[in-house]
Amino acid sequence: MPRLIYPIVLVFFSLGAALAAPVAEDDRIPLDLRRTTLVVEDLENSLKLYRDALGMVVIYDNMIRNPREATSDEEADIARRLVFLRANDDFVGIVGLLEYTKPRKTQTVELKPFTPGTAVLLFNTSRLDEAFAAARDVPGVRVLIPPTPTRYPNYDQTGFIDVRVSALQDPDGITIELNEVASEIEVR
Repeated sequence: MPRLIYPIVLVFFSLGAALAAPVAEDDRIPLDLRRTTLVVEDLENSLKLYRDALGMVVIYDNMIRNPREATSDEEADIARRLVFLRANDDFVGIVGLLEYTKPRKTQTVELKPFTPGTAVLLFNTSRLDEAFAAARDVPGVRVLIPPTPTRYPNYDQTGFIDVRVSALQDPDGITIELNEVASEIEVR
């Protein structure tokens, strides 16, 4: 997708995040999206991005082995490390990082950002410059869009939302949108 198209694609994602709020009890459905798990090649490097650069908090870190009674990777047929990270909620919106340590799994396809079959993780931050600079310096991270001021119409078309939009690909090719809502401007 040409570079000029990225900001247009980001409109949908940015506006939804800017207007997020808990759903009223009467409007709730019997379903929560608890976690998105990313299969990664190097979990420690991924933690440099999600934990250290973006500031997510580790809430779970464990080795999972099969058979379950295996106490080491040598005894296991399959071994993987699973880490959960949270932003501001420890029930919904969790990012999981899963690394297969036995057998080792490596990336077999190149993920192209903003194409069918790929996902976009959208994070809002109040410290975009600091987080973006730290994220871009993680080995394997690719900058797609540096922080760029963008103005979008708000949902009811009565004003605008100013958002600083940026996009990166993590070391495993997952697209990350890292944005900062600057203001909501009312039209008079």
